[in-house]
Amino acid sequence: MLELTEVDGVPTLVAPSSGQAAAGLIFRVGQADETLPTHGITHLVEHLALHDSGLSDYHYNGETASVYTHFHLRGSESDVVGYLGKVCAGLADLPMHRLETEKEILRTESRSRGATSALPLRRYGARGYGLPSYPEWGLARLGPDDLRQWVEDYFTRENAVLWIAGNGIPAGLRLPLRPGVRRAAPLPTSALPATPAWFSGDDTSVVFSAVVRRSTAASVYSGVLERELFRDLRQEGGYSYTATSSYDPRGDGCATVTAHADALPGKQDAVLGGFVDVLARMRYGNIDPSSVAGVRTKSLEKLNHPEIEAARLPGHALNLLTGQRNLTVDELRAELSAVTAEQVHAVAAEAVDAGLLQAPHRTTADWAGFTAAPPSSAHEVDGRRHPHREDAAVELVIGPEATSIVRPGSCATVRYDACAAMMTWPDGARRLIGDDGVVLHLEPTMWAVPPPDPAALDAAVEPARHIPMPARDPATIPRPGGRRVDAGGANAGEIIAMVLLTLVAVGLGTFSVLLAVIAATTGGKPLDLSLLGGAAVGTALFATPVVLLLRRRRRR
Repeated sequence: MLELTEVDGVPTLVAPSSGQAAAGLIFRVGQADETLPTHGITHLVEHLALHDSGLSDYHYNGETASVYTHFHLRGSESDVVGYLGKVCAGLADLPMHRLETEKEILRTESRSRGATSALPLRRYGARGYGLPSYPEWGLARLGPDDLRQWVEDYFTRENAVLWIAGNGIPAGLRLPLRPGVRRAAPLPTSALPATPAWFSGDDTSVVFSAVVRRSTAASVYSGVLERELFRDLRQEGGYSYTATSSYDPRGDGCATVTAHADALPGKQDAVLGGFVDVLARMRYGNIDPSSVAGVRTKSLEKLNHPEIEAARLPGHALNLLTGQRNLTVDELRAELSAVTAEQVHAVAAEAVDAGLLQAPHRTTADWAGFTAAPPSSAHEVDGRRHPHREDAAVELVIGPEATSIVRPGSCATVRYDACAAMMTWPDGARRLIGDDGVVLHLEPTMWAVPPPDPAALDAAVEPARHIPMPARDPATIPRPGGRRVDAGGANAGEIIAMVLLTLVAVGLGTFSVLLAVIAATTGGKPLDLSLLGGAAVGTALFATPVVLLLRRRRRR
């Protein structure tokens, strides 16, 4: 049976389990609590806290998600005591000598994960639940004081829940955590003016997400959606190899249903059409009762596992941490048994109405009743206008409250008071990212901007939103006409070419002078004159590139 107790003031859930013990310490803090300029701080704290765990004979890990951070392991009871004790000790005194090393490890980890999903960004913007779409840009600016304050605010005993699967609480277990307060899950934001919405993604897949009210019927809907997609797109159509759906509680009474189907080359239109057909079919109540029964039966079978209470401990702990209702196994079994096709239909309608669809590149979903997610801003700002050095139809507008880049038929605007972050480079480049995810990238070399305006831009965005970026290779800085700045003001290849061309030109020029002298003293024999003409032409041919290269370097 599940038991609720406490260890050193931390609520603790215990359930019996055979074999090795398992345990987890969950804190109610995650990526959604960060800002874009501090994105990565929770992950960095997790890594530093685990550093002293080192190599061990038991399996342990840490996980940073949107609303929680989880330290967990499987091993003996003494392993549980030792591991959790080291985690708490690490949080109490983070090993700051490891700070730069752990930052590099996180950057490497990020590269190995590959591209992140654009769905959170498109739905929530550059805040809260949208941050998992972004790189951990905060790593560059985070220092020891930032990390200590984050631990003091979030990694506290009142903001934690412990779960243990085994023979009870191991002897000697202590959780010496700081006092604090329980933190509620962040409030969701929105970057979508209307739903259902769609946007264009890559060529490899179709992805659909929906935020629905958390319920047993919603979890069954996710299972039925997966079965229908698999049948239509894999078994019958042969368009996809993978068709899946997941149901993930958000921690605030809602859950996210995410469905995905990959698309074979040349089959993107067919996959999108089949995917939308399944959504529409379920939206309008055409739901196969046998699919509902199949998902229901599969879920009920999982509840018959002899150690089901132990298996559900992490979910129970997260529910307790976020203030959500915990169902007993009997209550869950009763709710699952009672789910009907009509209830699944109601969730299907709710899901499509709140849906966000990622369509394959070069396809659209307007025809299916989805509204295009706005790729730009609705309004441009009033302010000083600066032309683009290469395209007179594009203007940069810097105003007292916002900045816009205006193109024919569209504009991108970021208000300073709604700027999630501004990335700053030593060479003067600026990238403003609005709370809604709109991005303005400003290259000083490409705009006719007087010097005072960039300084005013820096002052307008509060310093806490600045993200200092490392110096760029000068050769990567764009210039009008597609030119680039030479690294260190010089290009070795050009210098070598100029030296060689100059030597050849000087040699031919000297030869020309000698031939001229010979021609003058001999009366201008035809052979001498022809050699003189060839040498003169050769001198001009080799000297001209040198002159052009020198002129180009002067313009730079």
